[in-house]
Amino acid sequence: MTKQVKSRQITDQIVQVPGSKSISHRMLICAALSKGRSKIQNLLKSEDLTLTAKALCAMGAGIKELEPGLVEVQGFDGQPIPHAPPIFLGNSGTSMRLLAGIAALGETVYTLTGDKRMCQRPMIELLDGLNSIQVKAWSEKQEGTPPVFIKGLARKGGHTTIDCSKSSQYLSSLLMIGALMEKGLTISLPGPPVSLPYIDLTIDVMDQFQVKAQRISAREYQVSGNQAYAPGKYVVEPDLSNAGYFWAAGAVTGKEIGVDNIQKNSLQGDKKQIHILERMGCSLNIKDNSVAVKGNPLKGVEVDMSDTPDAVPAIAVVAAFARGTTRITNIGHLRVKECDRIEAVSSQLAKMRIKVAQGADWLEIKGGTPKGAFIETFNDHRIAMAFSVAGLVVQGMEIENPSCVEKSFPEYWRIFDNL
Repeated sequence: MTKQVKSRQITDQIVQVPGSKSISHRMLICAALSKGRSKIQNLLKSEDLTLTAKALCAMGAGIKELEPGLVEVQGFDGQPIPHAPPIFLGNSGTSMRLLAGIAALGETVYTLTGDKRMCQRPMIELLDGLNSIQVKAWSEKQEGTPPVFIKGLARKGGHTTIDCSKSSQYLSSLLMIGALMEKGLTISLPGPPVSLPYIDLTIDVMDQFQVKAQRISAREYQVSGNQAYAPGKYVVEPDLSNAGYFWAAGAVTGKEIGVDNIQKNSLQGDKKQIHILERMGCSLNIKDNSVAVKGNPLKGVEVDMSDTPDAVPAIAVVAAFARGTTRITNIGHLRVKECDRIEAVSSQLAKMRIKVAQGADWLEIKGGTPKGAFIETFNDHRIAMAFSVAGLVVQGMEIENPSCVEKSFPEYWRIFDNL
C-alpha cells in the first residue's frame, strides 16, 4: 500500500487533533493502579494505546469504551494479578518502558515482548534500576532488549540511580510505582535526562490522581511511599506532537493553520515546535483555545531538540524549504526510536534532492527546492506524517505504508486530506 499525496492550494483553517498519546498512556496506567472506577474523556484511540490497555487488562484492570471518546477503567489497586503468557507490546516503546515498572509491582514473573524492532531497542538502564530496588528484572540479551522478564519482590523502595540519557520514560516508570512502595523512591540521575518535559507531564498526571512526586534538583527526584491513586473523572488534552504536522503544513504552504483546544499552560514539550517555527520565520496566532502558525519566507536555524524528539522529523521537513542551513542537535536518542529517525530523515530528504549531513546526535539540512519522491516510512508513524506535509507543495510525493500512522493518529489521513 502506498499513498499519493496531492499538491494543492489550501486555505487558512483550524483543525482538531485527538488526545495526547503521552498523557493517554499515563492516565490509563494511573487509573489502572487506582482502587475503583475512573472515566477518561478524549483518551487517544490508537494501536499503541490498545496494546497498553490489553496489557493492563492482563494485569487485572477492567477497561471498556462507554461511548466514542469516553473510557471507563476499573483499577486493580496497585496489585497486578499473575499472568503467565508473554504480553505483546508491538513496537510501543512507551508501553514497554512504563509497563515494565507496573510489572514490578506483581509477585509473579511477567514477560514483556514486542515486534522485531521492539526487540532491538535496549532498556538495560531500566532493568538495572529495577534490580537496585529489589526487583528481579532481566533480559537474555546483553543489551537488555525485549523480551524482558520482571518479578516483583519486596516492594520496599528506597534509593536508585538510573541513566535517562536515552529515555525519560525510565524515570517516569519508576516514579509511578514508587508511590506504592513502602519507603517510596529517591531517584538519582548521573547526567541530565532527555525529553525533560515528559517527566513533568508524568508528575502532573500523577498529581491529578492525588499522588505526589517532585523534582528535588535537576538530577534528583523523589516520591513518597504508601500513597494511593484516586479514581475519578479525567480529560486528555490534544496531542501537540500530532498538532505539529499541521503547524508544519502552515509553515511550508504560507497559510495560517491552527489547532483547536490547546491549553495555554500545557506541559507537553512539543508545544515548543511553534517557537522553533517562529524562529524560522513563521508568524504565530495564539488565542485562548487555539494556536496557529502561518508560513512566511523560511530561514535555517540551529536548535537543540533534546526535549522535543518527536518533533524532529516535521521540523526537518520544514527545513528543506528554508533558506540556509538548519542544524538540529542533541538528538542521539532518535536512533533507538521506532526506527533510526536520524538515518530515516536523512535518507528520505536526500531522495528529495536535499543536502543532508548527520552525526551520532545531530542532523544538518541545507534548504533548497525539494523534489517529489517515494518515501519509505520504516513503519514509523512520524516519518509518514512528516513527509506528507511536503506533498502539499511538492508534486510526486508518495508515502509507503501509510497505515503506520494508526500507531498514534488513526484519523490523520482523513484530517490531512481535508486540508
